[in-house]
This record gives sequence, structure tokens and C-alpha cells, in this order.
Amino acid sequence: MVTIKVLCIVLAVLAVLYLLIIMPRMTRRPDREPYLNVLYAHRGLHDNNTDAPENTMAAFGKAVTAGYGIECDVQLTKDGVPVIFHDFTLARVARYSDGEIPEDAVRNEDGSVGVSGKVIDYTFEELQKFHILNSEEKIPRFEDFLKLVDGKVPLIIELKIERGDLSVCPKVDTLLRNYKGVYCIESFNPLGIIWYRRHRPEIFRGQLSDQFHRDKPEEFRGALYFILTNLFFNFLAKPDFIAFNRKYPKSFSMQLCRHLYKCVTAAWTIKDQEQLEAAKEDFDIYIFDSFIPS
Repeated sequence: MVTIKVLCIVLAVLAVLYLLIIMPRMTRRPDREPYLNVLYAHRGLHDNNTDAPENTMAAFGKAVTAGYGIECDVQLTKDGVPVIFHDFTLARVARYSDGEIPEDAVRNEDGSVGVSGKVIDYTFEELQKFHILNSEEKIPRFEDFLKLVDGKVPLIIELKIERGDLSVCPKVDTLLRNYKGVYCIESFNPLGIIWYRRHRPEIFRGQLSDQFHRDKPEEFRGALYFILTNLFFNFLAKPDFIAFNRKYPKSFSMQLCRHLYKCVTAAWTIKDQEQLEAAKEDFDIYIFDSFIPS
């Protein structure tokens, strides 16, 4: 009998600890209304088979013209310039100019030849020698992107943070301090969200997550991805919203954050109208790609 009581006490304590660990920001929350009732174009209103591929000024211009919010990705070059590019590595979408393909070029699975190395391996000037897929578009500076948007549509800015290098945070924040439009910050790396909690607590901030082990169990193994999936860094980062893979809307920790703590949730990445309609049951913000919402 005593053993059962002890077990119940232990389980109750663990349940309370779990709820405290995943708790998002509960006090002094920023106004969430500017971010709601907006559809966000993932990496701009892009089509990688056209002259407006992902994360380019052409794709961003199309999104602004259509009145969509924009989700984009920011990281630093070798010389510390914030640029917009999704992958840490360049090969998938960055291309050499004709006649300038070096021996160390990357051969992609689709047969295309991509630029070797990472964004941070090159200065901004060096990156301008490359173009994005089959277009003439270049990797844009974050500063130029902000000038283009100029507050016309709300922004979701993802900070690309590899391991513990947080140098992108103050660089991006310096530019955003003079920006007059609506924006929020998100990252898969909780350290970036913690940085914003400490240095810019008034900014609407979000924790990106996924059920990492579901799609790529061979890549996302170990305790860290279990912790990230279940939002166990929330007690440190105190996010205002959770951005989660739309394929897994019933993730338990995310659902608790939404229903118990009234935390905003964002769905990425919605690929058609049917997925958009389904996402409305479990999410408050919608990031779309590959179709035009009706």
C-alpha cells in the first residue's frame, strides 16, 4: 500500500515537473493579433523552376505584391553579413556561373552541380558570384530584404543557428531595431530564443520543432531530438508560439501548450488547400508553399 502511495506521489511530481518544463511565456506576452489571420509564404512566393526561386528578392517581391506574409531564413556570411538562405550548405540551390565550375563542385542527386561548402565559408562579395538555381537571382542581404518589404506585410524570421554560435542574433537584431514593420523571430535552436528572451523580451518569439525521429530516424537520433520534439527547453526559452511540422498536429507537448497555456501555434509547411483546411483545427498561423491558397 505504501509502495503504491509513493509511486503515485512520484508520478504526480513528474507530471508537475513536465508541465513546468514545457510552459511557454505566461506573463507580459506581446500582442499576438498582428500575426494572426495572415497566410505566410514559405521562403517567399517562390517556384524553384522559375526566375523567382526560394529566398530570393524576386520571390519576396511577389509575396508582397500578393499581400502574403513572408517566412524567411537568416544566417551569416564569413564576413558577418546577415543573408537570407535556408540550408547551411550551398549545394542544393546555389549554382556556379557557366564555365566556372571547379573540381570540388558538388554533384547533387538530381544531376545538378551545386556550389561546395557552407554559407559561412564565403564573404558576401564571394557569394554574389553564384546564382540561385536556374535564375539570375543572388543570395540577398537581410538588410535589402527589409528595405524591399518596408513593413507592407508581417514577417516570420527564422534564425539559422548551428550549434552554439549565436553571432547571428545581435547582427539581425541591430537591423531590426530600425525596422518599422511587424515581425517575429523563430529558431529550431533554443539558444537563439533564449538570446531574444534575455536581450529583446518585447519581441514575439517562437520555438520551431518537429517529431524529428518520424521522417529521418537515422539522422535525428538521441536524447537531444527527444528533448526538442517535446519542447523541454521551453522553461528556458519561454516562447510565445510553437511552430510545428503540420504533419504532426497532435504532438502532445504542443497540444498542451496550445490548450492548457493558450500558446499560439504555427503550422509548417502546408502544401495544398486540403492541408490548409485541416491545419485550422490545431494551428493559429499558417505557412504555405507550392500552391496559392484560395
